[in-house]
Amino acid sequence: MIVTKTISETRRIINEAKKKGKKIGLVPTMGALHDGHLSLVRQAKKDCDFVVVSIFVNPTQFGPDEDYKKYPRTLTDDKLLLGRGKVDLLFLPTAEEMYPQRFSTYVTEGNLSQFLCGKSRPGHFRGVCTVVTKLFNIITPGIAYFGQKDYQQVEIVKKMVKDLNFSLKIKTVPIAREENGLAMSSRNKYLNSSERKKALAISQSLSLAKQLIRKGERNCKIIKNKIKNHIRSKKSVKIDYVEVVDAKTLEPKTKLSDRFVIAIAVYLGKTRLIDNIILEA
Repeated sequence: MIVTKTISETRRIINEAKKKGKKIGLVPTMGALHDGHLSLVRQAKKDCDFVVVSIFVNPTQFGPDEDYKKYPRTLTDDKLLLGRGKVDLLFLPTAEEMYPQRFSTYVTEGNLSQFLCGKSRPGHFRGVCTVVTKLFNIITPGIAYFGQKDYQQVEIVKKMVKDLNFSLKIKTVPIAREENGLAMSSRNKYLNSSERKKALAISQSLSLAKQLIRKGERNCKIIKNKIKNHIRSKKSVKIDYVEVVDAKTLEPKTKLSDRFVIAIAVYLGKTRLIDNIILEA
């Protein structure tokens, strides 16, 4: 596995691979890798000839009171996992490399980013869109891979790619879950054993909602209340949002129709966790 830290060196290696006719796949990450990330790598290995993983904890997508400085950084373990996964190139830029002095250009999506996490994390998706745009321009992949757990992020990136005429495909890989149903997340590393048990209320509530819908319930308020009541039954779990939204527009629904997403964000202490399920009425 080649490891690069500069944009110029990364571009040189990518250009060499392209001259050999290799198809480039990109898996953008912030590190602290788990099997969810590795499922993206495995899919990229199936589809592409040259797989690039980036590890960059992006400061512009964190709010002033969020966990940028505390975000898990496990580079030694990450390198071992990616080496075993036969990744071709690991791109490890610094903040100074990605955002040099007097950097002042940002990418903003103005519609999908208004909902869900966009409401509770102002500026978050501006940071995401900016860093993803930079990575696409540096790596120039044929396919970029994202996980379904960050459903809103994926939809925003897809919209950005379409609106700005990027010549690449976005591929979404299903949520990777632990055996008990908890969605895999780098932030799970923050949780103690008690909090991990309480966090199961998230996936459990999505299963309860799915059962309710299968029995014929179509009223979104009733479905959301069922979810909220289950989550609130676990002490110390604070709900950020529980929403039922259209799968394409992310606009809240009052009655189920077409393809929709049930999306949840909660706090366990200072740890924010998200999860979702995609269904059709």
